[in-house]
Amino acid sequence: MEGKVLFGKYELGKLLGKGNFGKVYKSRHISTGETVAIKTISKDEVKKQGMSEQVKREISVMPLVKHPYIVDLKEVMATKTTIYLVMEYVGGGDLYTKVLHGGKLEENLARKLFQQLITAVEFCHSRGVCHRDLKLENILLDSSGENLKLADFGLATLPGGDRDKSDTLLYTPCGAFAYMAPEIVKGEGYDGKKSDIWSCGVILFALIAGYPPFQDENRMRMMWKIRVGKYEFPSDFPKDIKGLVHKMLMPKPSERITMFEIISTTWFTKGYHHPYGSSQLEGSRCSISSVSFNAFDFIQLMASGLDLSSLFETKKRRLGTTFVTNCSTMSLVNKVEDLAKGLNYNVCKEKGVVRIVLRGEEVGRKGKMVISVRVFDVSPEIKVVEFSRWSGDCVEYVRLMEEEVRPAMEDVVWKWQGDWYNNNGKGSSGGSVTKRCFGLSD
Repeated sequence: MEGKVLFGKYELGKLLGKGNFGKVYKSRHISTGETVAIKTISKDEVKKQGMSEQVKREISVMPLVKHPYIVDLKEVMATKTTIYLVMEYVGGGDLYTKVLHGGKLEENLARKLFQQLITAVEFCHSRGVCHRDLKLENILLDSSGENLKLADFGLATLPGGDRDKSDTLLYTPCGAFAYMAPEIVKGEGYDGKKSDIWSCGVILFALIAGYPPFQDENRMRMMWKIRVGKYEFPSDFPKDIKGLVHKMLMPKPSERITMFEIISTTWFTKGYHHPYGSSQLEGSRCSISSVSFNAFDFIQLMASGLDLSSLFETKKRRLGTTFVTNCSTMSLVNKVEDLAKGLNYNVCKEKGVVRIVLRGEEVGRKGKMVISVRVFDVSPEIKVVEFSRWSGDCVEYVRLMEEEVRPAMEDVVWKWQGDWYNNNGKGSSGGSVTKRCFGLSD
C-alpha cells in the first residue's frame, strides 16, 4: 500500500499498526504536505466480526468530541470495499508502551499527562459522551512524550444511547478487564461517567507505580480484587496521590470522587493550564458555543432528514428544524430578532451561548408557543442554526415554520436539513445515514 494515492488527496506511507479488521498508515496530504494517520477498515471483515456498530459509533462520536487532547478525525472516505478514517497523526507511540519499557513516570510528568487526560474525559462527559475503554493503550503521546491524545472511541456512548428507556444507566459491559469498574464486573447497570473515573484512577496508579493496581494470574481472584477494591500501593507512592487514587477507586460508585472534585484537588491544580486558557470567545452580545464538523457530517446534514439535535444538545428537543448558512452569527441574531418582532414574540437571550428563546403572546391549543433558536459555530464561514419547539401545539409549530419562519429566513439559508435529499427525488430517509454511506447495513 505504501505510495498508493487515495482519492487524489492522500499518499499512503509506512504501516504503523494492524487491527482485527484494518491497518493504520502514516500518510501525507498531497496538497498541503500535512502528515496524517489513515485507518483503513475492511467492510467485509467488519461485517464478518460483527463490528459494524463499533465502527459506526466511532464515526458518529468523533465530531462531538473535538478537543486539543483528543485525536482528531479529519475526514471519512469510502469505496465499495473499504472505509478510510483520516486521523490526526500522533508520533510518540502509546502510553502503555512508554510505561512498559520505561517504568513509572516522574511525578511532574505523570501529573501533566493526568491533567490532560482528565480535561479530555471531562470534556467528553460534558458532551454526553462516555469513553468506556480508557486504558494506557488508548492514550497516544506526541513526539515530545509530554502531551497526550485520547484515542479509540469505538466503545463510547452517544448521548442517550445504550440505555434502558426507563433509566439513565448503561448495561453493556465493555472495556479492558484490568480497567473495568466493579459495577461493570458485577454485571450491574452503571453510570458511564463514574466508570470512566474509575478507569482514570487505574491509569493514575499505573503512571506513578509503573504497573496497574489490579493484577493476578487467576482471573477469578483478579475479579474479586476489582469488586472489593483490593490493591496495595508501593512503598514510595506519594502520600497526596494515594488519597486521590483511593477516592477514584471507591468500589461503590456513589462514594467515588467526581470530576469537579478531582480537578479541585491541590495535587491536580499544581501547574495546571487549561488548553483554551481562561478567556472565552466573546461576541458583542454573547459567546459562541463551538461545535466542529467534518465533511462527513455535512453529508449527513445535506443528504437526509436525520434529526441532528444529538450532535448539538444532550437534551432532546422535539420537532427541531435545522439549516446551514454562511452568515455571521451577529447577522443571524439580528435576523431572528426581526422575525420575532414581526410575529409579536418576546425575545430572551440566554447568557453564555448563542440561544434565543421566542415566546408567543397568544395562547394556542396547548398553551403559548415557545421556540428555541440556537446558533452553532462550525467554522468562521459556516454556521448551523437549529429551531426547536419547547412548548405549544406541534401542528401550530409546523404551520408557523412553513408559513412564517422559512420565508423570513430564506435570504440567509444555504440549505435546510433534508431539502437536498428530498428535492433529488429520493423521498424521506429511512434508517441510518452512516449505514447507507458506508455499506454497513445488513
